[in-house]
Amino acid sequence: MKTFTDRRERFLSSSLFAFSLLLFLNVACNAAQTGQQTEAPQALKQTVRDKNISINFCRMLEMRHVSRKKFDESISTRGFELYLKAIDPSKIYFMQSDVDEFDAAFARTMAQSAKKGDLTPAYVIYNRFLQRVDERCATARALLEKNEFDFTKDETFQRDKKLLKYPATDAEAADRMRKRVKFELLTFEAEERDKEKEAAEKGEEVVKEQTLDGRADDPVSKLMRRYSTLQKRLRQTSNDDVLEIYLTAIANAYDPHTTYMSPKSYENFTIMMGLNLEGIGATLQWDDGYTIVKRIVKGSPAEKQGELKVEDKIVGVGQGESGPMEDVVDMKLTDVVDKIRGKGGTTVRLDVVSQDGKRKQISIVREKVDLEDSAAQAAIYEVYQRADGSMTVVDPKDEKAEEQRPADAVSSLKIGVIDLPSFYLDMKAKLLSSGRSASSDVRAILEDFNRQNVDACVVDIRYNGGGSLPEAVELTGLFIETGAVVQTKPSEFGDRPRALTDPDPSIVWKKPLVIMTSRLSASASEIFSGAIKDYGRGIVVGDETTHGKGSVQSMMELASAIFGSLLRETSNLGAMKVTIQGYYLPAGESPQLQGVRSDVQLPQFTSVLEDIAESDLDYPLTFEAVPPASYPRFGYATPEIVKAVAEKSKERVAASKEFQEEIEKIQLYKDSVLRKETPLNRDKYFAELDKLNANKEETDKLQDVVNGEGGVVRDYYLDEVLYLTKDYYDTIQRQLAN
Repeated sequence: MKTFTDRRERFLSSSLFAFSLLLFLNVACNAAQTGQQTEAPQALKQTVRDKNISINFCRMLEMRHVSRKKFDESISTRGFELYLKAIDPSKIYFMQSDVDEFDAAFARTMAQSAKKGDLTPAYVIYNRFLQRVDERCATARALLEKNEFDFTKDETFQRDKKLLKYPATDAEAADRMRKRVKFELLTFEAEERDKEKEAAEKGEEVVKEQTLDGRADDPVSKLMRRYSTLQKRLRQTSNDDVLEIYLTAIANAYDPHTTYMSPKSYENFTIMMGLNLEGIGATLQWDDGYTIVKRIVKGSPAEKQGELKVEDKIVGVGQGESGPMEDVVDMKLTDVVDKIRGKGGTTVRLDVVSQDGKRKQISIVREKVDLEDSAAQAAIYEVYQRADGSMTVVDPKDEKAEEQRPADAVSSLKIGVIDLPSFYLDMKAKLLSSGRSASSDVRAILEDFNRQNVDACVVDIRYNGGGSLPEAVELTGLFIETGAVVQTKPSEFGDRPRALTDPDPSIVWKKPLVIMTSRLSASASEIFSGAIKDYGRGIVVGDETTHGKGSVQSMMELASAIFGSLLRETSNLGAMKVTIQGYYLPAGESPQLQGVRSDVQLPQFTSVLEDIAESDLDYPLTFEAVPPASYPRFGYATPEIVKAVAEKSKERVAASKEFQEEIEKIQLYKDSVLRKETPLNRDKYFAELDKLNANKEETDKLQDVVNGEGGVVRDYYLDEVLYLTKDYYDTIQRQLAN
């Protein structure tokens, strides 16, 4: 089962599109021809452009970071450790002798060297990595050619990277590679088995994967191709790629959210924050050497055209009606995306292979694509309560809604639910007072709730990793009168905190409010939920605490900082994202590391996932509390109200079959995590996998979020939140009556 270490930053707006080699190794490891031999990669070298970027990035990092810390030996040693970790997280490629050599030469001075524009450590270490990749891939191919694996032998594959050490000898390196290959073969077997089971349950035929030449794609062939393509893939690594990993490693020595974004990463970041782009409207993923269609955006040119399907492989891209078709098998995903994106009104042609092996060409006219699935969305439900206290949720839009409404109901409540995936803001359009934002979209939804006489509101930010700080302030202002929403403190050395307030005395939503959170709710989500909690304006429901990110980052285009705004457009040098402040809730506490605590806790899979909280990251900052700001208190979340709601919810959860199954899944996952190792005995591997497959629904749900599939989804968890919202509303009404 995969951990969510690499997914975590997808939820945190501060690192939304950080480009790391870890992504190369996890996703981009496949080639087109089985057993293909590869040439030695050409060594990457520093350029004058790299030098200028490094000097200016490091200069601004020292000047702008909240700590004001200068580059010294501690920053260098941290950066050295993080660079190796980014390149070889599983300690499969480097030898201990490599690490010792690099440590002696670079570990205590690499940050100071980068400040002078000397990137020798970056390229020496990376080029050695490429050499070791060639060696390990050759070992893997030799093992696969013999295919003499013993899956009855009792041995394990260590999956806890913290417990691993670099191999000391060639024999140790080869044995670690052997175990990794066995593990990956079992993983492929498991995928095939799951597809067969799923097809059998649906009464469908299994569609066997095929290579481009129509041959069946068995696990050994797929893995052979994977290691061949890993070498191809890494040969496409550019200086920008290496520079991003290297400068980010140095920046992460300050804190986990300070990074360097290459020009391509920064472009992707601004697209997602603005929720629009020009292209065909398909989410793509790199897998087994192919660019795979993972999702088609609603209302996009691809959906309107109708021929492109999820799981199609894009193997060629042509420009215009007659431009040459370019082979994109094994091409970097970012390069493929560049070729498919383009100016609205122009045509792109795709050479596509479907799941059944059929090949076709598709012409699509590009348009502006609004990423609606990544914007705030809403639904309205009715909750009916009977005399015995039991409740029923009805979706008024359901065709059978009338049948579902209980005849013996003694009361009912209309509840609006808002799914808010991020605190987005079209930054460029904002300067022109146009474009969309999270607060403006939520305002429109709340106004519609008012028109429809909705009684209570639920805001779901369980998978919201943050975004724009001003948007968090503006959105909070929709629920309160004037008052401090958040306090910021630009330096750790005694600067007085500054309160950011809601200046608008009007309240768009005056009725009861419930906020759904999880450990993936970070940054701006914690500002919003923390302010609502401090104000006593509503209650927070979810995991025990939120993510625990109490810092503020600023984006800065390097070209603007170096050359000024006039040359920014012609000299794209990427951007730096730097932590400039700690932030504090109105009561003075910082969410940093501790998060925002829920008033009502509900069992949820996110509560136990590994490596997703701020405290799990390397070198997180710490902030002391500041004096409370001036803000009014509401009476919507007194201890008496919270206790009454929590007790009733606890009783329902204890009697709920679905929640008890969720608790069992959580325990199974915790037990698996504690074991730290995966069995390589086939029978034991599948026995453990069958237990962990109980969590497949949860991991699929999170993957949908990663892929951008938003919207309100009704399940047993949301039903319980709707029930407790009804309890919450009734409790407030009784308090007002008394």
